[in-house]
Amino acid sequence: MIISIISFLLVLSVLILIHEAGHFFAARRFGIWVEEFGLGLPPRAFGKKRGSTIYSLNWLPFGGFVRLHGESSEETISNPKVAFLNKSKKVRTLVIAAGVVMNLILGIVAFAVVYSFTGIPRDIGHVRILGSAEGSPAAAAGLKENDIVREVDGIKIVKNDEFIKLIDEQRGKETVLKIERDGKLAEVKVTPRVSPPEGEGALGVGITSSEIYYPPVWQRPFLGVYYGFGEAIFWGKAVLSGLGSMIRDLTGGHIPRDIAGPIGIFNITSEIASLGILPLINFAGILSVNLAVINILPFPALDGGRLVFVVFEAITRRRVTPRVEAAIHGVGMAVLLSLVLVISFFDIKRLAEFDRLPAFLMQFFK
Repeated sequence: MIISIISFLLVLSVLILIHEAGHFFAARRFGIWVEEFGLGLPPRAFGKKRGSTIYSLNWLPFGGFVRLHGESSEETISNPKVAFLNKSKKVRTLVIAAGVVMNLILGIVAFAVVYSFTGIPRDIGHVRILGSAEGSPAAAAGLKENDIVREVDGIKIVKNDEFIKLIDEQRGKETVLKIERDGKLAEVKVTPRVSPPEGEGALGVGITSSEIYYPPVWQRPFLGVYYGFGEAIFWGKAVLSGLGSMIRDLTGGHIPRDIAGPIGIFNITSEIASLGILPLINFAGILSVNLAVINILPFPALDGGRLVFVVFEAITRRRVTPRVEAAIHGVGMAVLLSLVLVISFFDIKRLAEFDRLPAFLMQFFK
């Protein structure tokens, strides 16, 4: 249990620290006075002033902040030259966006570390059978490990998704697979299931169209960054797709299921931490990309919402008064906190549905 809590707080703290460090260093770079750099949310547990900035640790471990001089009110400005509100639109944009950029970089670095140790996936140009489930159509048809699937009903395939798409289209129908085994071609007839058991596909077969490549040690960091960038793009698209599904569910009167709040993330982090350090680093990378994408959304209280006001100012040449902007962000924060509470409720509900709530709660009493 202690390891679970430490893992969760460590991952959360690193993500937030890196995000706020982006704002911090960008503000310092452009001559903005950073009044306080805080990890956690007030009340303050400890604070030390170095130069003109207070560095603080706060009692609530969820969150962090950078307090910039003149960030939300002209009335609090005592030194106009170093006030955030008095900087150009370009500078304010860069400072606001810096946190998102740092989270993207952290995600790429995390994925690069994992790839450097676990190897680089490489396309092998064909679909290879890894094995088949007992009692499945694949097992009944005699498909074996290392068989290569060349065609599905006369259509050539080289990738997993091509195979899956064609098999799904043939559910309930007899299908002819052309396979290569020990250098010889053969045809196998198989009927994909309409309703396969949970955890299995229509054929009940494991497949791959890639292999793990271990490049020379000196190449791994560079290739890791290259593939890490691709991984970050993949998860960024996945987040946007998930948000789209959530909105469709909500507008359709359905409860979104594939979304997790703090309780759900804690539970997932606990399970992944038990697998080892590399899975935990990989999960931290996924969370970092999630944080970047969500933070750039044009919603009040998020970085994207703050950018909207800068864009509005650039288009209309009129600035929304800081007091009004602060009030709008306050409403946005209230909505976000309410959403977190609702999601947390469904986190608990899901744990209860799968009879995992007692085990989850017992962790805190061990």
